[in-house]
Amino acid sequence: MTRTHSKTFYLGSRFFPAQQRRAVWAVYAACRDGDDIVDEASGEAARAGLDAWWARMQAAFAGQPGPHPIDTALAWAAQTYPIPLSAFAELHEGLRMDLESREYRDMADLTLYCRRVAGVVGFMIAPISGYEGGERTLDHALKLGQAMQLTNILRDVGEDLTRGRVYLPAGLLAEYGVSRADLERGEVTPEYRALMRHLSELARTWYAEGRAGIPCLNGRARLAVAAAARAYEGILDDLARGDFDNFGRRAHVSGTRKLLLLPRAWWEVRAAPAPLS
Repeated sequence: MTRTHSKTFYLGSRFFPAQQRRAVWAVYAACRDGDDIVDEASGEAARAGLDAWWARMQAAFAGQPGPHPIDTALAWAAQTYPIPLSAFAELHEGLRMDLESREYRDMADLTLYCRRVAGVVGFMIAPISGYEGGERTLDHALKLGQAMQLTNILRDVGEDLTRGRVYLPAGLLAEYGVSRADLERGEVTPEYRALMRHLSELARTWYAEGRAGIPCLNGRARLAVAAAARAYEGILDDLARGDFDNFGRRAHVSGTRKLLLLPRAWWEVRAAPAPLS
């Protein structure tokens, strides 16, 4: 599932030691399973499916997984590493937000969404890798997950519109002079480009804040997370190269480009300052 649905995350995961890698894949598959429910179903079917998913996650953490391989894998991961169930509870709340007909009023709303559906994944991965620095390291992991989710949102504006979803905050749209009608027409206006640049810079700020915690991870997890972060940020580069047209094209990073980014990620890990005390 990881290899198929997130080639960027999969690339980074390959640098974990074998047992940690299996746990990371289990976490990704469990998260992806919930995300697929809210993307592929609608109405009461989606709500019932999400409720069932959450019940499965709780059962897995209780050591009583159902027959699905994802549940079995997550139960093993949760027994092997101190992954907090509270992170999955936040993810559940974030996925529920996708089922609501809601408007994201401002950046506080959008930041909360990014935290719940992706930032908390850092809380799941850090215990698998092991880390120093306590809550400060988890705060950095949170920012890195938020950066990746905001990157997803900027890449997928056109695709999300087909599902009736607009994650761009209404207040920010008004500030930059972009209307919902402009979005639905797929117009890449100067105002829209300015909005995309603004949000891209915010995502880059979150990436920088997130990377500050990478030296606090143990062992090979540092390169694993650095590689995934560098490749994911590359989506923002491609979005800019496409003049911020996220209606007619989908920004991406080719496999060759990802490989070319690995030396930079390796150097960042080697040159990073000592872990926080």
